[in-house]
Amino acid sequence: MVWKVLLVIAVILVIVLVALYYFGRKLEKRQAEGQAQLDAAAQTVSMLIIDKKKLRMKESGLPQMVIDQTPWYLRRSKMPIVKAKIGPKIMTLVADGAVYDLLPVKKEVKVVVSGIYITAIKSARGGLEKPQPKKGFFKRLFNK
Repeated sequence: MVWKVLLVIAVILVIVLVALYYFGRKLEKRQAEGQAQLDAAAQTVSMLIIDKKKLRMKESGLPQMVIDQTPWYLRRSKMPIVKAKIGPKIMTLVADGAVYDLLPVKKEVKVVVSGIYITAIKSARGGLEKPQPKKGFFKRLFNK
């Protein structure tokens, strides 16, 4: 009796693992295609960073077409939004998570842009500053 239950659980676990492997490979291929498209459309641009915030899609000021194309489950999540002056235009851009932390506010920066997505930082006038890593709860508690 116990062996039959364990056998059924083992079979279900194997099926779940095979399904996760299959869908993981499929998502990996889709991500590689998306990254290839981003790399193909990438260009280096000099811009002045005016402001940066983490905002929801509706509050971000992005074009309505971009909001409509975003999947429904991502519309409520906060995204790293950057307002920058590129030439005479002020634009709202979306930054990569790692790039967002390094972007200096009120400085001129050369970045790699693909559409409205900032993918990398080339250089900054005055140098780039590494942000201080956030301390965890217990480190702050023990420092007091």
